[in-house]
Amino acid sequence: MFRKGSALVASIAIVSLAAAVSAFGGNSSTGATTVAVTLGKPGEFNITVSKKAIAKGVTTFKVTNKGGISHDFKIAGKKTPSLKTGKTATLKATLKKGKYQFLCTFPGHAAGGMKGTLIVK
Repeated sequence: MFRKGSALVASIAIVSLAAAVSAFGGNSSTGATTVAVTLGKPGEFNITVSKKAIAKGVTTFKVTNKGGISHDFKIAGKKTPSLKTGKTATLKATLKKGKYQFLCTFPGHAAGGMKGTLIVK
């Protein structure tokens, strides 16, 4: 009888712990992530992302053009508007596990180096 009671207490403790972790923001594979994206620095034809690997789920890309000419940012079938120097845009996407190519869609910009890969775990 003691073993059955111990198993019940252990089960309740595990469920309680899981609920507490969830309620207080424990690790979640579907949480929201923010990625800062800089266009045009260093070098005009460059894209820098603040994170090269992220968790799956809703991702907000905060895109800033620090280059001397207009650029945009495209990932997962979504694209910012054309951004002039100093302008910013926000792009949201729900990403599943995998690799996502990103780039600037202006003619010649991706070929010049404005592209990369984001890994979603």
